[in-house]
Amino acid sequence: MLSLLPRRALLAALATVPATARASAPRPGAPPDAEMLAAWRGFRRSFLRPDGRVVDSGNGGVSHSEGQGWAMFCAERCADRASFDLVWSWTRKVLARPADRLLAWRFMPRTANAVPDSNNATDGDLFAAAALLLAAQRWNHAPYAEAGAGMAQDILQLVLRQVAGRWVLLPGVQGFEDAATVTLNPSYYAFPVFPVLARAVPDPAWLGIVRDGLDLLRRARFGAWGLPPDWVTLDGRDGTLSLPERWPPRFSYDAVRVPLYLRWAGLTEEPALEACAEFWRQPEPPAWVDLRSNQPAPYAASDGVQRLAAWVAEREPSLNPVAQDDYYSAVLKLLTKCAIASAF
Repeated sequence: MLSLLPRRALLAALATVPATARASAPRPGAPPDAEMLAAWRGFRRSFLRPDGRVVDSGNGGVSHSEGQGWAMFCAERCADRASFDLVWSWTRKVLARPADRLLAWRFMPRTANAVPDSNNATDGDLFAAAALLLAAQRWNHAPYAEAGAGMAQDILQLVLRQVAGRWVLLPGVQGFEDAATVTLNPSYYAFPVFPVLARAVPDPAWLGIVRDGLDLLRRARFGAWGLPPDWVTLDGRDGTLSLPERWPPRFSYDAVRVPLYLRWAGLTEEPALEACAEFWRQPEPPAWVDLRSNQPAPYAASDGVQRLAAWVAEREPSLNPVAQDDYYSAVLKLLTKCAIASAF
């Protein structure tokens, strides 16, 4: 397996990226982890269509750029070129945006216009770009590298902003900023893949994204447990953070990825990670918690969240032996396996 940059050296590595990018390409390594391979094969059987579309079974059968990007990333980590090419072919053909190299965020089957909103989702772009760059190294295929580098360049060009003296990643090109504020999604800070992009497209902006992204996560903690929210608003005048009215004020399905990416990247002493671990040490964690009222969901987290929570909190998962994973539960399990296989 090709290796990512050592996780605990993330900040130091990014700081020196402009000088070392050309000399620090990923190296061929050991075969993919057996448990991750098994998880990938199960996910592929259940959610990957023959045309390369990843189906969100819990959301009306739609597809998202994040699901396509995660599938490409995991296919590359599992050395599954046939699946990688299948997913990338559909993604490029259906989700390509005409004016840049990012991806439209959603495909809606059985509709007259299957891609009604061409706005992108930055997390999907990040994982797709990293997958392409790693695939170029694994299979020595220059077109992958060209596509991945182009996507990384457009991420820097189109969704990076400086707000209140800090670099932030917009969740998408459109719809998340006004004259006074920007709305951010903390779970879009995919720390494990930033070094991959920085090696291919050397730019000190990557260090700014990581440094200020970590500062955002240290400050964006709400409620009795000090948890990261799914969405947060940053005031451009004074840098204060608040919970937006547009979405429920929850630590929920998006925000669970914050501790995943932090631990995966070796950033194990971050307050947001420690807060999530403490929250998840209860016997049966709820699916979400309201960060204003501190009221938990009236039902337990999915098996996918339970598996992730157990890894973060270093406990045994409380899995339901008869539960059938939907797409998101399954992909969280798969990403957790991927993180465990590559963690230091």
